[in-house]
Order: sequence, then structure tokens, then C-alpha cells
Amino acid sequence: MRIALGADHAGFPMKDTVRAVIESLGHEVLDCGTDSADPVDFPDITRATCLPVAEGRADRAVLVCGTGQGAVMAANKLPGIRCGLAHEPYSAHQAVEHDDANAIAMGAWLVPHALVPDIVREFLGAVFDDDEDTRRRVAKLNALDKSAPAD
Repeated sequence: MRIALGADHAGFPMKDTVRAVIESLGHEVLDCGTDSADPVDFPDITRATCLPVAEGRADRAVLVCGTGQGAVMAANKLPGIRCGLAHEPYSAHQAVEHDDANAIAMGAWLVPHALVPDIVREFLGAVFDDDEDTRRRVAKLNALDKSAPAD
């Protein structure tokens, strides 16, 4: 698979670890920034990292920021992106299996580096369950993109 990888300045210290894991699993990395610990805005990195997935130029995206929260919020505003927060391996594969996630976010300040290989492996190895219940639920998630705000 081709994996888009992006990190803001807070996630930058963990980015090389994530890249090494992705590559060790035999996947290609599409580096979407940043290249230093100089401050950048996480919505910009998130968009740059998720856009290749939405356009079909990458299969999945991995985002790293300080807590993962900002990246999740930004990613889930992008059409066609379903991003889960993965601070441990179970959430990483569950997001794909049940929610058809095509992106995950991790918090560099919160995830122990020793868990990064397990989180990334579980995310990239997971397959959508694709049964009637999960298809129905994902269709409802996608429909939320088109819903009007409540009165």
C-alpha cells in the first residue's frame, strides 16, 4: 500500500519512527510534511496528508500531532476521510474493521514509542468487516457529511 504520512511540529519527533515501521511492513511512504520542529498549523498538514487518500493517490493516511485530537478533528471534516484516534493497537484496527477508517491520528505526547509498531501494524493490516451492519453504519456516517445543521 501507499501510505500518506504527516506530522505537525509536535508530532515531528515521532515521524521517523512511524515512517520506519510503515516501510518495515513493506509499504511505500508518501511524506506530506513537516520536515522540522518549527511551528506549523496542524489543519494544513492534515489536509496535505489526507488529500492523497481522498484523491486515490494513497491508500491510507497516518497523522501525528501532539495529542492526535486536532488531526482527528481536521481530518474528519474532509470529504471521503474517516479518521480514528489510535493511541493503542485495538483502536487502530477497530477503526478500520467497523468504521472503514482510511486514516488514523496518534498523539506523540501520549503514545509510548514502544507501541508505535503495534499501532501502525494493526491499522495497516486491518480490513473492513464489510457485513450488512458495518456497511449500513458507514453509509450513515457518510450521510452525515450531507446533513444540515439541526434547528
